[in-house]
Amino acid sequence: MHTILVTTALLPRAFTDSLQQFGEVRLAHDYSGELWSGVTIVLATVMDALQAEQIAAMPESVQLIANIGVGTDNIDLAAAAARGIAVSNTPVVTEDTADLAMALLLDTCRRLSAGERFLRADQWLQAQGKLGVRVHSKKLGIVGFGDIGQALARRARGFNMEIFYWGPRRKEAAEQALGATYIDSLEALVGAVDIVSLNCPLTAETHHLVDAALLDKFPAHSVLINTGRGPLIDEQALVAALQAGKLAAAGLDVFEREPEVTAALKTMDNVVLTPHIGSATAECRGDMVRRAAGNIAQYVKDGTLIDRVA
Repeated sequence: MHTILVTTALLPRAFTDSLQQFGEVRLAHDYSGELWSGVTIVLATVMDALQAEQIAAMPESVQLIANIGVGTDNIDLAAAAARGIAVSNTPVVTEDTADLAMALLLDTCRRLSAGERFLRADQWLQAQGKLGVRVHSKKLGIVGFGDIGQALARRARGFNMEIFYWGPRRKEAAEQALGATYIDSLEALVGAVDIVSLNCPLTAETHHLVDAALLDKFPAHSVLINTGRGPLIDEQALVAALQAGKLAAAGLDVFEREPEVTAALKTMDNVVLTPHIGSATAECRGDMVRRAAGNIAQYVKDGTLIDRVA
């Protein structure tokens, strides 16, 4: 039997209880101590920073980190591999995250949140005087044309948007299916479109992908949406661009130093902020925990994983 350590108390009790079929289940928020004795499986979330230091502190008994989330940038995969620790994820968030990206795009362009704030403050005329920008028929540039990027493109087609994308590899089949156009440089993409959506993973190469130099390439009417990972954007550079009028608006679900949010962003009426809720539907969170349980069950059964990333 295995010993499973769960790093968050926010999971449904029925789910954590169900893990008892595989062995003892414990709850701990740090990465060492008595509760870790004999632990073989760590059930983590994307909010857990399992970097080299934390992985080094884990007992030799740990065999698997089962991550609840599609991204694994919170885990030092090299450190885990050096310890012989397998890592799995839960790639079941595509459609819900694309829903959120489209909602954030609409909210930011049409100033829905800003309008609601005026309305709640009984400032009807002020709200009427703040104009948004049209969404339908605009040019959408998608950075990262994987599952989520393509799911966003499907939604954008319903708004008759022109779809452009950039990524490390051209995807001609997806282009044909979605009517998308590949642009071979990020600088050219952001200069050619009205709205840019970040849907790429966070890696060493994409950290601060959107920096001051790239923001200078955006037309002043542009809108930037990020439902990928916060550190894709240099937030100080973003604040400077917004304050200087080099960018019209931004919609952000993720932040560079979560859960901290750069204070200046909170003061701007042309910025929409949501607290990393791309997968925050009852259905999606249920899918995620079931997939995590499926990975654990498969590992307990024969040492393999449904969604092995390392």
